[in-house]
Amino acid sequence: MNKLKMDKLVIFCKTYGYIFQGSEIYGGLANTWDYGPLGIELKNNIKKIWWKTFIQELPNSYGIDCSILMNPDVWVASGHVDEFNDLMIDCKSCKARYRADNLIENFSKEDIEVDGLTKEEMSKYIIDNKVSCPKCGESDFTDIREFNLMFETKRGVTGDKNEIYLRPETAQGQFVNFSNVQRSLRAKIPFGIGQIGKAFRNEITPGNFIFRTIEFEQMEYQYFCKPGTDQEHYRFFKKKALDFFKNIGIKEVNLKYKDHQKLAHYAKEATDLEYLFPSGWGEVNGTHSRTDFDLKKHQEHSKKSMEYLDPVTNEKYLPYIIESTVGVDRAILVALCDAYDVEQLENDETREVLRLKPNIAPYKVAVLPLIKKIHKEKALEIYGKLSKHFMISYDETGKIGKRYRRQDVIGTPYAVTIDDNTLTADTVTVRNRDTMKQVVLKIEDLVTFITDKINE
Repeated sequence: MNKLKMDKLVIFCKTYGYIFQGSEIYGGLANTWDYGPLGIELKNNIKKIWWKTFIQELPNSYGIDCSILMNPDVWVASGHVDEFNDLMIDCKSCKARYRADNLIENFSKEDIEVDGLTKEEMSKYIIDNKVSCPKCGESDFTDIREFNLMFETKRGVTGDKNEIYLRPETAQGQFVNFSNVQRSLRAKIPFGIGQIGKAFRNEITPGNFIFRTIEFEQMEYQYFCKPGTDQEHYRFFKKKALDFFKNIGIKEVNLKYKDHQKLAHYAKEATDLEYLFPSGWGEVNGTHSRTDFDLKKHQEHSKKSMEYLDPVTNEKYLPYIIESTVGVDRAILVALCDAYDVEQLENDETREVLRLKPNIAPYKVAVLPLIKKIHKEKALEIYGKLSKHFMISYDETGKIGKRYRRQDVIGTPYAVTIDDNTLTADTVTVRNRDTMKQVVLKIEDLVTFITDKINE
């Protein structure tokens, strides 16, 4: 019985230390968010699993960490300076500003494929269907115009400043370092380069909590392959994205592919993996077959060869690229939405529980002394042992039932209770968050038991 809505999720995250409004004591800054003690653990766990999935476990895959600030010519070559635009439209009545595609999608309830519409077709649709402003209800809009999403900044001393950009994606760092990685690691095609890092976009209408923000984190992977083999790799990484979300516990029924009807000028094939959020379906992953567009553009602008020399055939060519990209913040939002539950118990009570898969849960175990005066010393001893292996929560306040509920709602999968038998027989009671069933274990078996459960 999932009752969580997006506005409730914001309150939930603040209440339990997952996510706070950025700069809150100063009134905040729109669509900036700070990750709290539980939120940063969830974020780090998701990033670790993505890294393991795409870098550690895939043969010939290499990680890098590129600069946020890059030579501005990078963004000229990539097309971002001239072409990285959203289509913006304003309501003349209330001055609210929207992305034209979002305005149409929300009005049509996705009955129309907006990806395939030109600017002129969007304008015609809005006029013909009398699309109304979600804020004031009027149907009186400005012309649609382009809005560049790049954040500009200045580098240099006063009076001699040069314009540079905060990167809007991490991918270009992987492209410009293709030759460096290939030569230094003696990598042979096909191979992949991945990184996790911050990106910045001056979005027109950021919102829906952490779904779309002006500062966000990406997990991006570029797979370089020989032309002609790209389709098989595209299919592989399309499935790999789905497998990643299933691996962090997301129910497959809430995920679907949405193939692009209108392809970007560089793309051969493209698909989005979407999740059913409380506000509707939204993109959480993009898999794109980018051909050799990116390497070709950087080769043209930099005048440096990006060609690969096949050591077997002596053939030179520009590799094709398959891209898989996941927004860290959106993955977190998916995990929270999918895990939240309000369970009806047999005694007509309800239990609020966050059913995070153990591999991403912020705390793996809670250590709870049954009676503080009697069991605290032993509980702290066990806490010290377990904390060498896992992130642990310790709670000695209140009745044991209320402490179980506190751990349930923040997503801790296991609670270890220290009682009289712990003092006399070196055993503890381990409670499962999801089933509420309990087992008795020897203290010496705890680490193995919890490790096995996390790795299932």
